[in-house]
Amino acid sequence: MRISDGKRRIIEVDDKSRRIRKKRHCCETSMTMIRPPPVTFPLQRLYMSCLDVFKGVDSVPSTSDDQKLRHILDGLMPEDLGLPRSLQFLEPDSTVVVYTTVYESQNFSLYVFFLPENGVIPLHNHPGMTVYSKLLLGKVHIKAYDLVNPDIAYNNPSSFHPKLACLKTDTVFTAPCDTSVLYPTSGGNIHAFTAITPCAILDVVGPPYSKRDGRDCSYYKDIPYAVSPDEQMTMPEEDGKCYRWLEEIEMPKESKMDRIEYLGPQIIEVSP
Repeated sequence: MRISDGKRRIIEVDDKSRRIRKKRHCCETSMTMIRPPPVTFPLQRLYMSCLDVFKGVDSVPSTSDDQKLRHILDGLMPEDLGLPRSLQFLEPDSTVVVYTTVYESQNFSLYVFFLPENGVIPLHNHPGMTVYSKLLLGKVHIKAYDLVNPDIAYNNPSSFHPKLACLKTDTVFTAPCDTSVLYPTSGGNIHAFTAITPCAILDVVGPPYSKRDGRDCSYYKDIPYAVSPDEQMTMPEEDGKCYRWLEEIEMPKESKMDRIEYLGPQIIEVSP
């Protein structure tokens, strides 16, 4: 009797232990299942958002997508791209602009431009493109124009013929600051950068330049708005805005840039 009782008690204890272990295992399994996914790092989050926003030619971000990208870019820090706070790798006394490609695809690309003090990216356009520019480091002067008649200008691209433009931005920006955005025909699509101090600028471009698809880069010089260079061109009425003539020019020598390898955090590509 004692032996059987002992065995029974051992069996009962073992059964209870198994039930406890089984219950604990179920709890652990449940906890594992409800554990939230890891937070992706900012650059990966930007990449994932760009996959949703940029769908190729004629793709312009909606208002909600625009706000989403701005929010991510506004919170982006130099460290998120592996950048040092000082741009000591830029050659002293050089005005050559350096850039690196963070990511490149048919629908959108990410670039970082490094401008030494007094470095210039000349006045140029982004036909059919949306560009988000985030100043990561330094201080830069941005001058930007919109064409008064963009449809006429882009549909009848008579090279080197002056085009009337309205000044949209003529301001010095200092990091950290809000992201600036230009659209295919608004927001300062034709713009220039002049570095006040060494600076780094992240550009999100969608879709990227493509000469084959008619998105080639053109360069301009702005000339005073006094009289119309074309008697058939209608001059706008005085409305308090600043107008200039933009004359297309050959690629300036200061537009040439040096390319360096990107060594920052790597984007994990996923299928769109």
